[in-house]
Amino acid sequence: MAMPAQPRRAAPLGPLLLLLLLLAAPAAHGYSFPQHYTMQYWARRLEQEIDGVMRLFGGVQQLRGIYNDNRNLFEVKENVPNKLVEKVSGDIESLLAKKVRALKRLAGAAEKFQKAHRWQDNIREEDIEYYDSKADTEYDDTEGEEIEREKSNSLKLEFTEDVNFKTKVNYSYAAVQIPTDIYKGSTVILNELNWTEALEDVFIENRKEDPSLLWQVFGSATGVTRYYPATPWRAPNKIDLYDVRRRPWYIQGASSPKDMVIIVDVSGSVSGLTLKLMKTSVCEMLDTLSDDDYVNVASFNEKAKPVSCFKHLVQANIRNKKVFKEDVQEMVAKGTTDYKAGFEYAFDQLQNSNITRANCNKMIMMFTDGGEDRVQDVFEKYNWPNKTVRVFTFSVGQHNYDVTPLQWMACANKGYYFEIPSIGAIRINTQEYLDVLGRPMVLAGNKAKQVQWTNVYQDALGLGLMVTGTLPVFNLTEDGGSNRKNQLILGVMGIDVALNDIKKLTPRYNLGANGYIFAIDLNGYVLLHPNLQPQIINFREPVTLDFLDAELEDENKEEIRRSMIDGSEGQRVIKTLIKSLDERYIDEVVRTYTWAPIKSTNYSLGLALPPYSTYYIRANLSDQILQVKLPNIKMKDFEFLLPNSFESEGHVFIAPREYCKDLDLSDNNTEFLENFIALMEKVTPDSKQCDNFLLHNLILDTGITQQLVERVWKDQDLNTYSLLAVFAATDGGITRVFPNKAADDWEEDPEPFNASFYRRSLDNKGYIFKPPYPSYRGLELENNTIGILVSTAVELSIGGRTLKPAVIGVKLDLEAWAEKFKVLASNRTDRDQMGTRRCDPSTSCEMDCEANNKDLICVLIDDGGFLVLSNQEDHWYQVGKFFSEVDANLMSALYNNSFFARKESYDFQSVCTPEAQSNTGAAPRGVFVPTMADFLNLAWWTSAAAWSLFQQLLYGLTYSSWFQTEDVTADSMESRETSCIMKQTQYYFSTVNATYNAIIDCGNCSRLFHAQKLANTNLLFVVADKPMCSQCESTKLPQAEIRAPPRDPNQCELVDKPRYRKGPHICFDYNATEDTSDCGRGASFKPSLSILLALQLLLLYLTASHQPLSSASCL
Repeated sequence: MAMPAQPRRAAPLGPLLLLLLLLAAPAAHGYSFPQHYTMQYWARRLEQEIDGVMRLFGGVQQLRGIYNDNRNLFEVKENVPNKLVEKVSGDIESLLAKKVRALKRLAGAAEKFQKAHRWQDNIREEDIEYYDSKADTEYDDTEGEEIEREKSNSLKLEFTEDVNFKTKVNYSYAAVQIPTDIYKGSTVILNELNWTEALEDVFIENRKEDPSLLWQVFGSATGVTRYYPATPWRAPNKIDLYDVRRRPWYIQGASSPKDMVIIVDVSGSVSGLTLKLMKTSVCEMLDTLSDDDYVNVASFNEKAKPVSCFKHLVQANIRNKKVFKEDVQEMVAKGTTDYKAGFEYAFDQLQNSNITRANCNKMIMMFTDGGEDRVQDVFEKYNWPNKTVRVFTFSVGQHNYDVTPLQWMACANKGYYFEIPSIGAIRINTQEYLDVLGRPMVLAGNKAKQVQWTNVYQDALGLGLMVTGTLPVFNLTEDGGSNRKNQLILGVMGIDVALNDIKKLTPRYNLGANGYIFAIDLNGYVLLHPNLQPQIINFREPVTLDFLDAELEDENKEEIRRSMIDGSEGQRVIKTLIKSLDERYIDEVVRTYTWAPIKSTNYSLGLALPPYSTYYIRANLSDQILQVKLPNIKMKDFEFLLPNSFESEGHVFIAPREYCKDLDLSDNNTEFLENFIALMEKVTPDSKQCDNFLLHNLILDTGITQQLVERVWKDQDLNTYSLLAVFAATDGGITRVFPNKAADDWEEDPEPFNASFYRRSLDNKGYIFKPPYPSYRGLELENNTIGILVSTAVELSIGGRTLKPAVIGVKLDLEAWAEKFKVLASNRTDRDQMGTRRCDPSTSCEMDCEANNKDLICVLIDDGGFLVLSNQEDHWYQVGKFFSEVDANLMSALYNNSFFARKESYDFQSVCTPEAQSNTGAAPRGVFVPTMADFLNLAWWTSAAAWSLFQQLLYGLTYSSWFQTEDVTADSMESRETSCIMKQTQYYFSTVNATYNAIIDCGNCSRLFHAQKLANTNLLFVVADKPMCSQCESTKLPQAEIRAPPRDPNQCELVDKPRYRKGPHICFDYNATEDTSDCGRGASFKPSLSILLALQLLLLYLTASHQPLSSASCL
């Protein structure tokens, strides 16, 4: 999302008033402020000097001639947008279709195996053979000491490094992962392991049919994950909290979209530990929701009110859930309980039809410590007899209240009753409601077996960004002797597709540096986009970058996005704003957007193409042409890539592209060049293992840029015009820098498509100045090593077809050109000598930028507002800085007078150092410790309280706070950095003024200034009085990227104008045959008595040691 910031406009001075001011402005020592025509004269001199140097040394005309002379060595091909989109979408459809076939084969086999499985009540761990992926995993506690692993009967496997999985795998077995808070010795888990073992053969057969398959995964509703091929689990630094049922792909595949209202009892009886448990429970409940769901959260006592600024259901996206999680922590317990107030608020929310929502699976989740009111009248009024809203009730905390009313509410409204006595019970009991929602899906049978493709997310096993195709797996057995169809979902089958595999199907280099393929889903989130670059790994959340946040938002793009979500085809030529690659500049460009749906998926594919990329060069070099000059020397084709030619022909950087399959890529360009040359000695340029398009274009551009050296650069004395280097970069991947020594200070990316100067030169006419980044501040300007790049695109017209295959430029010596700038913006001619002019108070001469640099500031500022050149020596060390950092008063005047416009936007993929959180102490008394009566009661040892106490201890041993569940990345290594939102501000030239005279009104300290754009450049020439006193000081304009303040952007305002989206087209939330009699229990699996006894004694010991606990938090 981006927001334009409008400048404050100052009225221009009238011609007569300005003339009087200019004439009346006394200048120091009899000098007056330069006249308007004088400054226009200086501007023309600057324009002519720049143009002359670029014509003489750049060699644009000569390079055009070289391309024409070599016309027989290449063809001009056309990018036809509709055909490109059609082909790529078809290729992606075929790729995903292969995965779908494997997915359906797995889901069908799983249902078959489970139906044939015979339940065993007396099954033992030693009866089951499987590879426990965590058996060989090392865990470290917070002090860095190894945590002792439990004994395991896991198979011992050997693993080999695999290039596809980027880790060691074993293709003969699948691996099993069981969440740490689930007892793997329970009968349920052991039976699950028993019947899922048969899936291994299907995994292996799938891979034989499609060797490109990545992870094949079955996520069970019990929490067991079986994945293929086997590989050891990636060890986090702390306890492993990975639970497949909380993965984005599982949640999406296990149920239809949801409209959920969470109501939380905050009456006076809910305090201390119970309130903390509720806060954490709500946070965990929110984590079970995806972007297809809608939610609101309210607290209630005598009255109900929303916990946040959201007044209605909102999309359960990452940013909205973050608001809920923050505001839930502010809940305070007071007053009395009125269930009626809470439920009436919830039903009203669900009945609001004037908002965007899921319109499926309506439900109310109530968290309370107990009560006697059943609020039957509310249910009769709002929900009976159809019972379109499910009610789930959660009894939270350790108490002796009668839970019968809570159980009745759930059972009477097709829901479920859960108990959460302690922290350890939260994760399991806030996610098992999905089993209830899965009932209509199971009963719908094949109609509900819809393959869904997920949002982009991070692979938990290290394969980076991917999407997953999911398919629910149903229990096909019949219940007991009732011959009634089973309504339990067994789990979700998933097959992963790495984004890199999809990207391989998209064209890249024939689209040019600024053309690209992108794809979005029904939420408008990007599947493919060059700006999809999350900076931090977060396994708990999908990677959701909206198309309008990946680009700078405007009305045209909103309409394109809507059309793509609707599954339409289309094409539109638009004028739009884009950020430069280094995010310092904004350019107004023309782009052709073309889009079409990817059939059999929820994705839509788009192509953005600049007009100059409609055509591109394809070299057609035959072996005869390649070897024509020296047929006996194989390396003739590449002789100008060899380092021994650099001294005479200039240094060559080659883009690190995959020219051949066996080419070893390297970030070190010298090493990559060596690898490339070594491979070329073994293969021919037409080898089948090489990409002929890339390789031949590279060879062509090597020769063309070498001819530029011979025809232009070698004959010129760069020192005459104070040039540090000349250079050329091409679409083919060559960057040639002359002379060779200039390569030592060359800091641009060797891949032209990733170089900001290259991409901006293509999008802008004329000469584009790029000052160095101000990172060299504090260093001395020695040996003329600080340079300013000036570049321009080479435009060819061949047979009426226009294209831009290269960019050429020069590197100016900063110090020498600063002196040259002063002379060009002065009143002396070429025949004048410095200091020949004499003025006194009686003669009153005009000031200029050379003789009067103590009184007159003269600067060149680029289109981003960055300082390029100045007549002030103390500015030389600030070249490259945003000009407001140099002269805030003058930059504000330029902005206020519409020379610059401003664009504010947000980067939702940034990474920041975590902000310090205060820990207000909470006492150990909040921990439930059983009494001696409990010890003597055998029933207690097998109760829910005992098992949840084990879970509570398990978490407590792991975290410094028992409630800071987000402080540890649940599925990965502990991170020292966190994802955050950064606010960016860029400036760009307004189209209002080309030249302007004005006065900065500061009373007795007023300043005159003149500003004029230099033709055919991205420069603004500014002349101004030096400030004489501090009254003219101004606040600096914001430009540096900053961390967005809390609630910025304002989610409370954004949800009232939600972006267009579509949810899944099929909803399964009702089936007349659903059996709702199973509607509540207190605990899940029960561990052995000996384990609980040992753990309880350890808990008593830890409690006695008074270990401090931190306050509750779910962030």
